[in-house]
Amino acid sequence: MRILVLGGTTEASRLARALAERSDVEATLSLAGRTEAPAAQPIPTRIGGFGGAVGLAVYLTEHRIDALVDATHPFAAQISRNAAEAARASATPIVAFVRPPWTREEGDRWIEVATLEEAARAIGETPRRVLLTSGRLGLASFSVAPQHHYLIRTIDHPGALPGLPDHELLLERGPFDLESERALMEREGIEVVVTKNSGGAATHPKIVA
Repeated sequence: MRILVLGGTTEASRLARALAERSDVEATLSLAGRTEAPAAQPIPTRIGGFGGAVGLAVYLTEHRIDALVDATHPFAAQISRNAAEAARASATPIVAFVRPPWTREEGDRWIEVATLEEAARAIGETPRRVLLTSGRLGLASFSVAPQHHYLIRTIDHPGALPGLPDHELLLERGPFDLESERALMEREGIEVVVTKNSGGAATHPKIVA
């Protein structure tokens, strides 16, 4: 059985490890390529896009894929749409991993917004110490609020950020446990955390912390 896994999440990596132990499965993991140095995987890995839904459908047909697994990031909506369309066009069975978003619990102090620029404005006018974990793409949105000190945690270097005169980079790959998240926030005096509500247990410790 040939399986193509569209990955980029903790769930995809776990699935790759499980499939690697199956002698009756020939699996390939596909990554979009947004991370410069992705973590090594135990199954063959391809990096880069397919050329939209049409290109993915062609790949599924030409490589005689028996099943497609969509284990992409919850915010990779376009990739998921392409996967569903390609599966229909090529008559390939598809399974999608869907993470429920985090939900507010008693004691939480959340401000929910629709865009990164809205998030930047929601931090307020008073200078704050902010932990940014929303990814390296879109960091320019925070240039509307340059008065804050930003601790930017990403896997890859985001490049020059002239709109954020007061920032530090923390180049690390998660997941991070609750103890380490609390230690980081206490050490850095973090007052605000900005993140995407991607759900799942792997990155939830920063919400608890």
